[in-house]
Amino acid sequence: MNPWPKHPVIYEINTWVWLGELSRKYERPVTLAAVPSEEWDTLSSIGADAVWFMGVWERSPAGIAIANQNKGLLEDFRRALPDFRTEDNAGSPYCVRQYGVDEHLGGRKGLAAARRELARRGLKLILDFVPNHVAPDHPWVIDHPEYLVQGNADDARNDPASFVSVGAKVFACGRDPFFPAWPDVLQLNAFQPGLRQAVIETLAGIAGQCDGVRCDMAMLMLNRIFERTWGHRAGRPPAADYWVDVISAIKKAHPHFLFM
Repeated sequence: MNPWPKHPVIYEINTWVWLGELSRKYERPVTLAAVPSEEWDTLSSIGADAVWFMGVWERSPAGIAIANQNKGLLEDFRRALPDFRTEDNAGSPYCVRQYGVDEHLGGRKGLAAARRELARRGLKLILDFVPNHVAPDHPWVIDHPEYLVQGNADDARNDPASFVSVGAKVFACGRDPFFPAWPDVLQLNAFQPGLRQAVIETLAGIAGQCDGVRCDMAMLMLNRIFERTWGHRAGRPPAADYWVDVISAIKKAHPHFLFM
């Protein structure tokens, strides 16, 4: 029996901002491990089936540095916060350095404590998964460069907005086929067999910490879209689509895990 309702109501919380607001409200540092009971009670009263804690994974120092040098982003920051300082930039929640809960938010133990509080109130927990790209300082960039779409020195010289050098290698920045590249992230190769296995292992670890994932820009990893976006740089498309391989593997161990 599937524990999820047919049409679940999911309540999204910007975790970093929410905990900051609670810290000011209670005049003490509040992490996921130390949220007052009345705040969990408030969440349980809104009629949702699950809470999506957006942005719990470790933020990237390299991504923050890139953002703080980007003129367009700085203009956006100052429109939102006229007295913006570079230290106000907590980093993009979609520039993931690694899939460990950021210690600023309470780390893995804090998330486990939050999940228990939600479960006591009949609420499930949703987290993020970002299939398309990783931060420039993600361990895979050094340990498994083959997992990423690569370029060459000419690409980095002729198209620096789309290709960046990291060490001795040149990597493509993450992108959507219809828009310019995102400058703070590197593109994963959906067609690379080793990457798919690494993703399955990563998601297996995530599935032990929550009840489902919201998959950012999920369509970008579909064979037809990925091939159109990256062409020869991606290599030959596998027989199966990315999500067919990934979801089926996770469902074997976690049959009720929700992919959104």
